[in-house]
Amino acid sequence: MSGQHPFLPNLDDGIVREMLKQVGASSISELFSDIPPEYALKQKLSIPEGQPEATVRREVTKRLSGNLTPPTALCFLGGGVWPHYIPAAVESIISRQEFYTSYTPYQPEISQGILQALFEYQSLMCDLLGMQACNSSMYDWASSAAEAVRMVARLKNRDVFLVAESIGPQRRDVIKTYVEPMGLALRTVKFDRRTGGLDQRSLDENLNSEVAGIYLENPNFFGVVEEGAGEAIEKVHRAGGLGVVGVDPMSLSVLKEPGRYEADVVVGEGQPLGIPMNFGGPHLGIFAVREMSLARSMPGRMIGMTTTKEGNERAYCMVLQTREQHIRREHASSNICTNQALLALFATVYLSALGKSGFQELGKQCLRRAHYAQERICAIPGFTPLFTRPFFDEFAVACPLPASALNAALRDRGIIGGYDLSADYPELGNAALFCVTEARTRDDIESLATALEEITGENA
Repeated sequence: MSGQHPFLPNLDDGIVREMLKQVGASSISELFSDIPPEYALKQKLSIPEGQPEATVRREVTKRLSGNLTPPTALCFLGGGVWPHYIPAAVESIISRQEFYTSYTPYQPEISQGILQALFEYQSLMCDLLGMQACNSSMYDWASSAAEAVRMVARLKNRDVFLVAESIGPQRRDVIKTYVEPMGLALRTVKFDRRTGGLDQRSLDENLNSEVAGIYLENPNFFGVVEEGAGEAIEKVHRAGGLGVVGVDPMSLSVLKEPGRYEADVVVGEGQPLGIPMNFGGPHLGIFAVREMSLARSMPGRMIGMTTTKEGNERAYCMVLQTREQHIRREHASSNICTNQALLALFATVYLSALGKSGFQELGKQCLRRAHYAQERICAIPGFTPLFTRPFFDEFAVACPLPASALNAALRDRGIIGGYDLSADYPELGNAALFCVTEARTRDDIESLATALEEITGENA
């Protein structure tokens, strides 16, 4: 039979024809007919024929050597994935066989070890966020935010949701994709061009009894601390809606937790908590609620602690699993069909290793180094702070040259520059978003500043 392969049955033409017949499709391409034609590849992949393993390894290594990646390159790029130092203890513990091989407990109560670890994760996150219940867990920040918007809209049975203009552009796109099938209208709340914070007048103009809730981020995508977050959520509450706040959990080492300003749902990205950058993923989606009454509506899973029937010993169990392939199937509130248990364990080990005082000190280091970097960069002619509000470890600056040109020149010097804001916010002009964490030393910052001085001097 043509195309037959002993280890890849899907290359067997006969098996392929039989599978297509069973699903009622005439061809493989018909299975992917939902992909817009403009995004479909019209040609075969340019992949050479098979080569010896040593040859392939040499070629791949050669190609990868052309990449500029941390930690060999100085990275000042944030915007959703941040460079942080991961203590050796984290990877050592997480690599233990009982952790590393655990995927997901389909017969949960016999998997007491992984259940206890996830319970500890939930407990740590609730303390960090000021929430009562947390799931374990979601894919990433974007999917958590989108699921939160859908959940609140369902609970309130309203057709409009407010989204801050100052949230991450990629997260905004994911939210739009998630809510489109349910016919939920998204309204944008603008940001103040001077402060970088939420424009309260824009909120007032968009807020009415049709609004289910608001989604904002604190700090927002520009790194700005949303000092008016509590005021905004209070207004939404008075209109009968709920407040959803997105966070970089590292910022909570120095900032007030969202529960203290009445956020109803908190989502975020767990990657700063001991998880490698991983070229953008996989990462960890955080999802927590302030009231236990909201917990039943959460997507994903929640682990609880109880005692055994005999012996009164501590035991753990899965108390919530709103997953479509389980009991609820098509009635499930979410289509999440797995979780990031291993990455939740990364966060658990990381937070446990640092402890409260260590976590706070780490946040202070990020704060001090980021502010020094902003002062140093803005001392260079042509660079100025873009906004006036306080920031944590990311800050936006106006640049004398397009950020794309600056970044290209920085790459030639082995430096990954800031996020180019012009594509998502063209009204801001030449602007870049820089990220400085505890992983960047004073010498690193001086190297960036010196490079920027050289580049702007060459283009003066």
